Amino acid sequence: MAKCDICGKGVTFGIAVSHSHRRSNRSWKPNVKKVNAIVNGSKKKINVCTRCLRSNKVERAV
Repeated sequence: MAKCDICGKGVTFGIAVSHSHRRSNRSWKPNVKKVNAIVNGSKKKINVCTRCLRSNKVERAV
């Protein structure tokens, strides 16, 4: 689902606490984009988080 193929960043879970301190489960999802990238010399669609895109850890295919 929401998982980066480069760094492995995925969904993290925690507890949301409201103003009245009622607690409920929630999840934080990374900002993952489906990108055409060059992997092992060939063009492939992979899921990449925007942090990896911004730091040029992946070479985009045009």
